[in-house]
Amino acid sequence: MKSRSTDVPAATTTKNSRAAKSATVTRADGTPPDGDPRTHAVALRRLHEAVLGDAKLLTAPRSVISESWRRSLAARVNPDSYHPIIVYRSDEIADVRSAHPLHAVLPLLRDLLVSIADASRHVMIVTDAKGTILWREGALDLCRRADPVGLCEGARWAEDTIGTNAMGTALAINAPVQIYSAEHLVRAYHSWTCAAAPIHDPDTGRVLGTIDVSGLLDELHPACISLVNAAAKLAESHLWHQMEQRDERIRARNLAHLAGLHGEPGALVTLSQRVIAAEPHDGWPRRIPVEPGVDRVLLDDGREARVEPLPDGYLLRLTHPARTAPRRPTLSLSFLNERPAAVLDGREVPLTLRRAELLALLALHPGGLTGEQLATMLYGDQGNPTTVRASIHRLRAMLGESIMSTQPYRLRAEVEADFLTMRAALDAGDVRAAVAACHAPLLPHSDAPAIRAERDQMVAALRSAVLGHHDVDALWTFARSEPGSGDIEVFERLTRTLPAHDPRHGLAAARLAWLFADED
Repeated sequence: MKSRSTDVPAATTTKNSRAAKSATVTRADGTPPDGDPRTHAVALRRLHEAVLGDAKLLTAPRSVISESWRRSLAARVNPDSYHPIIVYRSDEIADVRSAHPLHAVLPLLRDLLVSIADASRHVMIVTDAKGTILWREGALDLCRRADPVGLCEGARWAEDTIGTNAMGTALAINAPVQIYSAEHLVRAYHSWTCAAAPIHDPDTGRVLGTIDVSGLLDELHPACISLVNAAAKLAESHLWHQMEQRDERIRARNLAHLAGLHGEPGALVTLSQRVIAAEPHDGWPRRIPVEPGVDRVLLDDGREARVEPLPDGYLLRLTHPARTAPRRPTLSLSFLNERPAAVLDGREVPLTLRRAELLALLALHPGGLTGEQLATMLYGDQGNPTTVRASIHRLRAMLGESIMSTQPYRLRAEVEADFLTMRAALDAGDVRAAVAACHAPLLPHSDAPAIRAERDQMVAALRSAVLGHHDVDALWTFARSEPGSGDIEVFERLTRTLPAHDPRHGLAAARLAWLFADED
């Protein structure tokens, strides 16, 4: 085997600069200068052998390739070896995929790249941040040719394991890159070409992985590098949109905590340490380094804040003398879901549908209700107060007598309910927060007259606000919820409003066609 010195030339010598200029091997973007892929591949192989054999050069590889070869050789990658490390077995890969953040954008990438890959005989590959292939899709015969050289799911394609390649080099330089033929350090891959771009987490900025298109050298499409770069940007945009929706849901669930500070300085912080709401709005950093288990954190300006954990983040309040007033218990109700849930000071309360109906009605009427009023609300004019009192007695025993008073029946806890949050958001004109809170109608399985009426009014008010607000993101969120999933007018509006290049446009159009077909 030829010498594998790590001293890879980064530029031509002055003596040979004119010859080097005339013997340009590869354009800066990695494409052949003359458009002939086979001639270009031969020139690259000669250059590869000359560099690794320490021969005198008239030209040098592109700087991105020289630097990558230097890193790869320093990591003791053998140009004659092509055995990438298998990180995940075939029976492990499914679990790894489902837990990876890029799982959420795979349908988008598949729609954009797999059909192109089939037509142009390329494979689409998605890796994690360490270069391990999690997905590989494309032409079946090309996949069969990729398997023997380790271009398969579960294999790690970082530079330090398999040398210069688009996936590993894109991760190393954190930028899109195309690697053509003998620009691969390992000789076994000289018949391949590939282009890859990193995909970043819009929340933290860290690299999540890469999107890659690989194929045989004589079937390279000149636009590959632009295509994968556009795909990566589209994936990042999709992840950003999902992050915004999560933020809206977190705000909808937890703004009551911030309001409970009664004007004192405080902030809502996500588990990833981002500030998403604060009072006052100014004077807070974008990120605060809150770690699990800490009860206090020091801000950059020297102020200290107390940390109170929430289910999906933290409430920060600037330290102040302890209050003497006793804290009221907190009852959290999540009733805009298929399965209602109630939590009292961190303790889950077992619910039947009847108990959920009682809690919803008491939360909607904080001033209290009599047994007769509850009977009418639950059963109509034929309701029996005695039956209601028995149900209330069992619920009160479960919650604790201090949580519910009698004459009238009234909740004595701080009530945090998703349906109250939604109503408050609608009253304030915050349509996005209202939509984010409403995954399903209020207690969808309840037939109680008062619950049915409240449910219908809430859905009608939300639908009217969404259709009248001209916010396409809020409209899309509503369309994906149970109340909006069968609404033809909503999907008609989406197909008219969303740009044709927006991936949501195609989904909305398909759903609209399905709804019309279902009517027939």
